[in-house]
Parts: sequence; C-alpha cells; structure tokens
Amino acid sequence: MYRRAYALLVGIAVVMGGLAILTAVLLDKKLADPDGFLGPSWLRLPMLVGSAFLIDLVPRTVWQSKGKFPLMAPIWRARVRTHWTRERMTLVVMGVVCFYITYVSYRNLKSYLPFVSTTKYDRTLHLLDRALMFGHEPGLLLHDIFGTSFMAYFLSYVYLWFLPLVPLALTAWLVWSRNLTFGYWFATSQCIAWALGTLSYYALPTLGPGLAYSYVYSDLPDTPTASLMASLQNTRIEVIKGGLEGVVQSVAGFASLHCAITLLVALMVQFTLRSKILKWVFWVNFGCTVVATLYFGWHYIADDVAGIMIAFVSFYVGGVASGQKFERRGLHSHPTSTTSAVPVDHDV
Repeated sequence: MYRRAYALLVGIAVVMGGLAILTAVLLDKKLADPDGFLGPSWLRLPMLVGSAFLIDLVPRTVWQSKGKFPLMAPIWRARVRTHWTRERMTLVVMGVVCFYITYVSYRNLKSYLPFVSTTKYDRTLHLLDRALMFGHEPGLLLHDIFGTSFMAYFLSYVYLWFLPLVPLALTAWLVWSRNLTFGYWFATSQCIAWALGTLSYYALPTLGPGLAYSYVYSDLPDTPTASLMASLQNTRIEVIKGGLEGVVQSVAGFASLHCAITLLVALMVQFTLRSKILKWVFWVNFGCTVVATLYFGWHYIADDVAGIMIAFVSFYVGGVASGQKFERRGLHSHPTSTTSAVPVDHDV
C-alpha cells in the first residue's frame, strides 16, 4: 500500500546520509550533530518516537477522564488499541527516523558548502533583484511600505516561528492524520524538500543579501531575527577558520527553504484538513514568511521563487508516492487505497 512512500523515504535518507558521510570523509571533517543537546542519536530517536506517543495519549487521557485516576487506564488502552495500530507505529517510526537522518545530513552538507565551493552568485542575484524592482532594493521598498518598528518585530517572530513549526507539523501529520496516507504524504514531501534544498545550495551558492549587502538593512532595529543573522554569520566565520568543532554553519541563500516548507505546510492543510480557519492561518503564515525573507535580507527574490517551486514539486511527488489522487478541479485530494484499519475518507 505504501511501497512507493517507503522507497522514497528510505531512499532519500540513505542517499542524504551517504552524501554527508562521503563529503565529510573527502573534506576530512567530522559529522556534526546540530541537535546534540538532546543526547546521542541512539537515545534521541527513541525519545522522539516516545514523545509522539505520549503527546497523543497523556493529554487525551487526562482530559477525557476529567482527572479521575480509575478512568484513565481504560481510556488509555482504548486509544492505544484503536489509534496506535501497527500501521500507525510504522508510520511514526519511519517518518521520524527518515526525516531525522535527512535533516541532520542536510545540516551537515549545508555546513560543508564553504569548503566545497568558494564561488558566490550574490552579485548576479542582487542585480536581478534590482532589475525586477526597476532599480530599487526589495528590502528597502518593504521597509518603506511596512515601516521599521512594529512590523519589524512582527515579521521577526513570523520568521522564527519556522523553527518549531518544522517538528510540530511533522509530528501532527504522523500522529493525528485521520488517514495514514496523509502522514506518509507529508513525511515524504518534507524529505524531498530538504534534499532538493541541499542540491540548490550547491547548484547556486550565495550568502544572501543580508550578509552580502548588509548596508541595505542598516535601518532595521535589533530584532531577534537580526540577532540570529549576526550569530549565524559569526558561527560561519569561526567554522571556516576551524575554531569550532562539532558545530555547523547554516548560511546559504538559494533556495529559500523557509518559503518551501511554509508553503508545503499550507498546501497540506489545504488538501487534508477541513478547518477554514487553519487554512487561512497557514496561508497567511506563508505570505508573511515570504515578506520576512526579503524584508530582513535572508533571501533574494529568486531564492523565494526557487523555494516555492521546491514546495510544489515535493508536494506533488510526495502525494503520488503516498497514493493520492488529485482532483482536476478544487483544492483537495483523496487516497486511492484503503485498509480495514484506515478507511478512505472521500469528504476531505
């Protein structure tokens, strides 16, 4: 039923992991664990899977039992029996493990980029930006439109919201998708997006306008996003100098994975959820993220366009692999296969 999704998830994880290891060996570097604060990988992966299990069961059990201890055990067992089937557990374990390997490999391959290529295409993309804006800087135009006070902080938090959004969204679709194919759809699409993002970094290396042309953004206040950019720049310099061991540098402009992943989430919400409020929230989040990438100088216009294309490709390929049948009209789809444990819902 999920053979193509299995193949893509495992295949991408294996290829990304292999490329990260090969590049590390060729460069005589060590693989870094960007999330090492959670402990070693052999401990972290069971923790992530176990956390997904408990996040679903504990709040639900406490709420439905109204805090009455004698009622908790039957509610807990009923949820495990009806929801945490072997198919669900397979989805959660495969989704978490394959995404984790893909993401950690992505972070390492991104970190190795300055040692693989010293070529930068910032000037080319900067000139393209100015041509598209008829001689103006996109960032300065947005500063004039939105100002540099309240909106600077609002867009800063929108941009930083991406960091928790990635694991939270993945967990939501793996654990709570009402059809397992939706969980495979999102997990597969995520892995494709991070892999394509890695490829784009090597195809067109850039720093991004905020670092290559920092003077354009000197009128912005000291927002959390500005602090993050400064921190990433300092870390990049230290990593290149060899002064930091076990730390990754995270500077690469083309393409924008902020745009790619936030659009991917918005598309998944649009196609798999019924809530109009959530659809509005995540489409607005995507729009604000696009503005934020240009406003703060994280990306050029071409970076955002490439990120959007990555999202569409990942979304479609992940959908096909997980057995979705796309309607010609309307923004929805439905799975093409079913099991007795996971019925197809045609009212998506």
